Amino acid sequence: MSKPFNGAVAAYIGLGSNLDDPIEQVRSARADCAAIPGVRELAFSSLYRSSPMGPQDQPDYINAVMAVATALEAAVLLRHLQRIEQEHGRIRTQQRWGARTLDLDLLIYGEQGIDTGELTVPHPGLGQRAFVLYPLFEIAPELVVPGLGRIADLVVNCPLEGLKRID
Repeated sequence: MSKPFNGAVAAYIGLGSNLDDPIEQVRSARADCAAIPGVRELAFSSLYRSSPMGPQDQPDYINAVMAVATALEAAVLLRHLQRIEQEHGRIRTQQRWGARTLDLDLLIYGEQGIDTGELTVPHPGLGQRAFVLYPLFEIAPELVVPGLGRIADLVVNCPLEGLKRID
């Protein structure tokens, strides 16, 4: 993985989709994220297929993790990610873990722990979700997740639960 540029923070973004050609949604979102002013892609994981976390009457997800260097504040980066979701047709409903065209999560932002009404970093549940941990480990095997420990230790303690690498 490349190093962040001067004054930048390494951040990790989780990408997921299970509607409207999920592989293309994730690939297109990768390009959109890299095009955010003040963001540079450092690494991108393989694509992974996973069963849905919530209601099982929906298609499997395609997931990936992207490492970026950014000079943007975490909240500003989050707003850009939410704009990209909307541009991809994401409609937020009250249903938790429902089907979606695109889900972009700010997983980690440097070594910071953030907990505001708008944003929690590291992302809640990160340490138990195979569809996040395995792609993250793929691109950053030496990473220490703030408040959770080494990614290598987290992966060892997280079963694959049907996660399959597809590329």
